Amino acid sequence: MQSLDIAISQVCERVRAAHADGHSLRIRGGGSKNFYTGLAQAPLSAGAAPAQWLETRALAGVVSYEPSELVVVVGAGTPLAELEALLASKGQYLPFEPPHFSAEAEVGPATVGGMVACGLAGPARASVGSVRDYVLGVRMVNGLAQSLTFGGQVMKNVAGYDVSRLMAGSLGTLGLLTEISLKVLPQPVAQATLAFDVDQTAALEHLHAWGGRPLPLNASAWQADAPGDGRGQGGTLRLRLRLRGAEAAVAAACQQLLAELPGRRLEEAEADAFWRACRDHRLEFFQQAPFAGAQLWRVSVPQTAAVSAPDFAHALTEWHGGLRWVWAEPGRADHLVHLARTLGGHAQAMYASSYGDGAAPRLVNPDPAQAEIARRLKNRFDPHGLFNLGLTPHAN
Repeated sequence: MQSLDIAISQVCERVRAAHADGHSLRIRGGGSKNFYTGLAQAPLSAGAAPAQWLETRALAGVVSYEPSELVVVVGAGTPLAELEALLASKGQYLPFEPPHFSAEAEVGPATVGGMVACGLAGPARASVGSVRDYVLGVRMVNGLAQSLTFGGQVMKNVAGYDVSRLMAGSLGTLGLLTEISLKVLPQPVAQATLAFDVDQTAALEHLHAWGGRPLPLNASAWQADAPGDGRGQGGTLRLRLRLRGAEAAVAAACQQLLAELPGRRLEEAEADAFWRACRDHRLEFFQQAPFAGAQLWRVSVPQTAAVSAPDFAHALTEWHGGLRWVWAEPGRADHLVHLARTLGGHAQAMYASSYGDGAAPRLVNPDPAQAEIARRLKNRFDPHGLFNLGLTPHAN
């Protein structure tokens, strides 16, 4: 694709010029995840090189798409909605449901590069895998202005270190993604969403039991529905469970589960609206902080982790118990990080402003071994420290 090659050569020139002029670079696609990285508002630390924006919108377009091979290759600046529309026209989709976070008019469309760089997956992640599980290969420009290619367009093409999947969650700290090869899957034949009015402890117990059976579980979300105070007080406690798979399997699972636990099957339009709102954080839980100064935390723990009052008692719980969204009081960062590590997981603040002014690490008090690996990778890919200074890669 000639236009993409031209755009990549221009990026290489920008990187060389930034190094020569003493500038750093902040990468921006559609800007839909500015709240997550904080780069749009963050001032550089004292003594740091002045920053310039490096836009990715010119790196757009479909390089190749083979529906029969379940592989698509696109430029990193391609709007995510355009890619999803193309896949849908062929009866295919991205199973991990990447969030868009771009409902506001002033925010541009989410891009494929931003999807990979942030590494965030939606409600189905626990059942189908993460973003990195679907990255087959990438082209990128590193801090030496070199255009590098890793991976390829088939699953069995990895020899040595899997650099292409390393880019998922790297937050643009290692270089600029220019082209991405993705595995896609056929859309499910059938799906259904069931709703049960149970508390969180009962919801987790049922999810754990159902997970040990041959049921087509795809996504789950427990929350305290309005009316209530946003923290589970006075509202309806509700578990929503999405099933996907063969028509007979989904129908049989609905019959079995509704016979075991009183509940109802949601209308398709109602269910789709809920899962999209959950994916893009448009649910009331995400939109309205329950108290002044509240910070939203993303706590990943084993699915079997019990409800630990008061930290998880009023969380919105996804991924069959593996992801707990928690509104926490200021100053409880160290406590949540320690709790998550004790349970075998990790905690992240979802909004960069939760760290105060400036672009701060995505992980508070990162594991020393992981921090050292990240430092060495940064030195290898971006030895001059040009890209997205102040951010720390993370795992999802």
